[in-house]
Amino acid sequence: MPQKRSSRVAMRVQDPEVRRSNFLEVNLGYTEEEAILESSRCLMCRGPQCVKGCPVGIDIPGFVALIKAGQFNDAARLVKRKNSLPAVCGRVCPQEEQCEALCVVGKKGDAVGIGNLERFAADYEAAHPDGIAVDRASENGHKIAVLGSGPAGLTVAADLALKGYRVTVFEALHKAGGVLSYGIPEFRLPKAIVQRELDYLVSLGVEIRCNIVAGASIMVPELFADGYRAVFIGTGAGLPRFLNIPGENLNGIYTANEYLTRSNLMKAYDFPRADTPILRGKRVAVFGGGNVAMDAARTALRLGADEVLLFYRRSREEMPARKEEIHHADEEGINWQFLTAPLEFIGDRQGRLHSVRCQRMKLGEPDESGRRRPVPIQGGEFVSEIDTAIVAIGNDSNPTLPRSMPELETNRWGNILVEKDTGRTNCRGVFAGGDIVTGAATVILAAGAGRTAANAIHEYVRWITWGEAPLT
Repeated sequence: MPQKRSSRVAMRVQDPEVRRSNFLEVNLGYTEEEAILESSRCLMCRGPQCVKGCPVGIDIPGFVALIKAGQFNDAARLVKRKNSLPAVCGRVCPQEEQCEALCVVGKKGDAVGIGNLERFAADYEAAHPDGIAVDRASENGHKIAVLGSGPAGLTVAADLALKGYRVTVFEALHKAGGVLSYGIPEFRLPKAIVQRELDYLVSLGVEIRCNIVAGASIMVPELFADGYRAVFIGTGAGLPRFLNIPGENLNGIYTANEYLTRSNLMKAYDFPRADTPILRGKRVAVFGGGNVAMDAARTALRLGADEVLLFYRRSREEMPARKEEIHHADEEGINWQFLTAPLEFIGDRQGRLHSVRCQRMKLGEPDESGRRRPVPIQGGEFVSEIDTAIVAIGNDSNPTLPRSMPELETNRWGNILVEKDTGRTNCRGVFAGGDIVTGAATVILAAGAGRTAANAIHEYVRWITWGEAPLT
């Protein structure tokens, strides 16, 4: 038996010098030949550990084997039995920390490129539709409301539509997709891909209603009064955190939420043909070390910055961003300012940002997160000239809907409390999942929560309608 290749088939990418000036997708995907070659590296384990690492339980060896056999559309359909967003998850989910982290092949070489293969299968199906009808149950006459159209809400909607429910998704913004639309840049997740997934939902009979703010434009009791049998809350973690340092209100300072929303959803990169402007700084500072910080920094480059400095108070090894995103940012010329914390933003007489005072740090003992705590270095203050700042240090849960439902139980951070195995809240008929429950997390974890909630909602509606299942 020939020995398996120890290294995976590399994903082709845009040249860094070219892509840093455009918003086209960086990763270019696999060809059919590359996908078959990569899938042949899978050992087809009898007890596949990779499946245990997938939050939605995709039959990974099954769909990989279908790709190896050249049955690409069948592979995509198999993935969709568990994941209604394969083209999205194949692009933006941290497979290296989930399914690929448990891949047996990865013990002696590179793990099988499960995420790359998932993306390939989804993209192939979109380019080569075969017209085979989706296996959908007949309509059962029950209505379900989904609040929020991020990955959790979209997953709930798809799963329940396939079970025969009439699902309506209510979205606060003018475009559906949640964080997929407003938070992830075009060069990582093209909006055409998101629209493709939304079109799939609509084809299942899901109604999507935009410009409706849950907890303001519409209230949960109103939905029940209108005949909805259950409500799923997936309104996300869209409340930005701030540095809380002097000068943070100067002109020229953005939260990453605003900066990315303007660029991604409102196409500010195409101003004035698009309505929404954005400041095109020449020396831009980004504060943070996660994927959102990488997205903001790389967006600033594409908007014409001469230099983008990324300030992070720990070292490179502690950065929570995906290694691929850090690597791509490296290639594109991001100026890393590790072990550095901001102390004060400084402006001119017109209230315009012109510099930031910072503090050099060193790593001390580990804190509650397990990472070494940054501590100031005596005499380590300095001033760096900048004209734009982007704060990307995390988000808190959207508070609008919980404030409208004082009876809804939340924790001290504003996250909705749910039963882990069902997504049920303390309010009858109300379920929740995704970032509004966990805080900011990954797309696939939100999708997994959506799948859990969809199954629980189905059992709940059966119980209140026919008494077929016990309500525990």
